[in-house]
Amino acid sequence: MVGETARAPRRDRVSVTAVRHAFGESFDLEPGYLNTAAMGVPPRRAAAVMAEEVTRWARGRCQPTDYDRDVATARAAFGRLVGVGADRVVLGASVSQLVGLIAANLPVGARVLVARNDFPSVRFPFLARRPDVIVDEVELDHVPDEVAGHDLVAVSVVQFGDGRIVDLEALRSAAEASGARVLLDATQALGWLPLRLDWADHVVGAGYKWLLAPRGPAWLTVHPDRWAELVPYAANWYAAEDPWQGVTGGSLQLAGDARRFDLSPVWMAHRGAAMTLPWLAGLDLSAVHRHCVGLANGFRAALDLPPADSAITTLDRPDAAERLAAHGVVASVRNGRTRLAFHLYNTEEDVALALAALRR
Repeated sequence: MVGETARAPRRDRVSVTAVRHAFGESFDLEPGYLNTAAMGVPPRRAAAVMAEEVTRWARGRCQPTDYDRDVATARAAFGRLVGVGADRVVLGASVSQLVGLIAANLPVGARVLVARNDFPSVRFPFLARRPDVIVDEVELDHVPDEVAGHDLVAVSVVQFGDGRIVDLEALRSAAEASGARVLLDATQALGWLPLRLDWADHVVGAGYKWLLAPRGPAWLTVHPDRWAELVPYAANWYAAEDPWQGVTGGSLQLAGDARRFDLSPVWMAHRGAAMTLPWLAGLDLSAVHRHCVGLANGFRAALDLPPADSAITTLDRPDAAERLAAHGVVASVRNGRTRLAFHLYNTEEDVALALAALRR
């Protein structure tokens, strides 16, 4: 069952859908949805805009240039969530594709440090694409201690499998002392964990989990000191200084900032991202953090487990996934453990439902 989502049949759950209000937005969310670490649920407003956009498309009313503002809006909001300007943000389609850009630019013989059992999209671009580099895998807690002697450290801020958080301050200090570059995957952190990662060489994140956007957009920040070092292996019309001039017969010239590494956008998905990312970037993320971690720690306390201080928690209990699914709780199984994720739209009702399922 590894990698599966545990849930009850949909026909048993449709009638209990209710509107929830959280941090200024409303959600059509079924009780017991604790699976944001796999897929986020959009606000009603964003879902309505996406439905309207599909209708416009079906009626032949969409044009490619319609989405330029959405792309720029989501790009800038991602930068604010990370703590950098929009000029540092690269547009991509997935974490693995963007990590692959960094992997492709490593010199032969480079040494890369990764965390054992980190998400495959962080590790696999180095392991599979670059057999001429050396990849060392260590336990997450040991990553800061092993930085010396490596050219690049690639690690998730929050581990997808169990919610553990890397010691960012220790990692930063170790990288500055040794001169190693740092690539952080913030996919499981952005949207609930307040972060300022302007010091990192690269920060990557996908939009369809905690950022509540449609699947399609992903972003990568590139420190200005690295712009000249990276070869834009996927150079395309959208990476030009003026993309629309290039496709109408004008001369092509790479953008002067991090846009030179862009992929062309998944247009409609960016319309949804332009709704959710600015809203999240404008919230008091300390309050969001307290809410999410408070629910997760409360759930753990009720099961006599110590606090984990993460929005993601796991259970090492063989029957947990089946019990939760039988009572309408949507969770996932990762690395043999049942994973639950508490986001800003979750409430004590979700905690109570999950606890009731486990206690019966």
